[in-house]
Amino acid sequence: MEKLDVNSIQKMLESQGYVTDTEVATAAYLAMSLHKPLLVEGPAGVGKTEIAKVMASAFKTKLIRLQCYEGIDANMALYEWNYQRQLLHIKMEERSKKSIKEKEADIFSESFLLKRPLLEALVTEPTPVLLIDEIDRSDEAFESFLLEILSDWQITIPEIGTISAANIPYVVTTSNRTRELSDALRRRCLYLWIDYPPFEKELAIVRSKVSGIDERLASEICAFIQMTRTKKLQKLPGIAETLDWATALVALHRKHLDLKSVTETLGALFKSHDDALQMKNQHLTKILQAIEQLPQSESAWSHETIRAVSKGIES
Repeated sequence: MEKLDVNSIQKMLESQGYVTDTEVATAAYLAMSLHKPLLVEGPAGVGKTEIAKVMASAFKTKLIRLQCYEGIDANMALYEWNYQRQLLHIKMEERSKKSIKEKEADIFSESFLLKRPLLEALVTEPTPVLLIDEIDRSDEAFESFLLEILSDWQITIPEIGTISAANIPYVVTTSNRTRELSDALRRRCLYLWIDYPPFEKELAIVRSKVSGIDERLASEICAFIQMTRTKKLQKLPGIAETLDWATALVALHRKHLDLKSVTETLGALFKSHDDALQMKNQHLTKILQAIEQLPQSESAWSHETIRAVSKGIES
């Protein structure tokens, strides 16, 4: 791989359709240069997981994903033996003249080993991107187990021996902060916080990701989302919901937002009945009125302008 710097990494990420900034590119560059995991936190749906995906695509390497969940343990993350194949092999070797030691060596060889994400990341070449997604969903015991792997980059399989990383993988770890992570894990990582984007960045993302969208509609969608995020809802819409909603409106051939179009498509934007009901009863009409008061030319719209108009309507 050619020598990289922050600017070249930013260009590589943007070439994959990921609208980024210097802060994200710098974090990715340092994580690669220092061989340290990158811990990315922020609200759900703001593009944390996407960083690992576009890194793998930009560097033309393999993305290996470890999806964390409650109850995940070392076996599910590292390796397991293929017991069915082992039993079948034992049955087939019943009349073999091999010694017991030889038979054991056969069934506990690498061909019977099921590589889970962490082991796969150690042996994959060229250097892969390892995504440890939603680590906050795992328990503290699993988090402690990960610390050893992320420090030594080797594992010991009793029947085979120690396997060390051919190349230390690029590691991206994400968290939605459903629980507080340990200081020990945080110290071993570089840290990046990704928040909801300002209007200008979100508009650039919509234009990049949603093909065929009307310019006015894209601006109105992003203005609507920006105003919505000022409300006290159970779950504020992230970029993922913005893109879902924009795609739905394009599929319905809408050119601008109106009460009927928004009401009919709230299911693409809000995944909670209470949030959708609150929007209908309390906020929807006011937000659409605020959008109508924005400058006629959407090129004059900005994050500050949208927030100011929104506050004026509320007051």
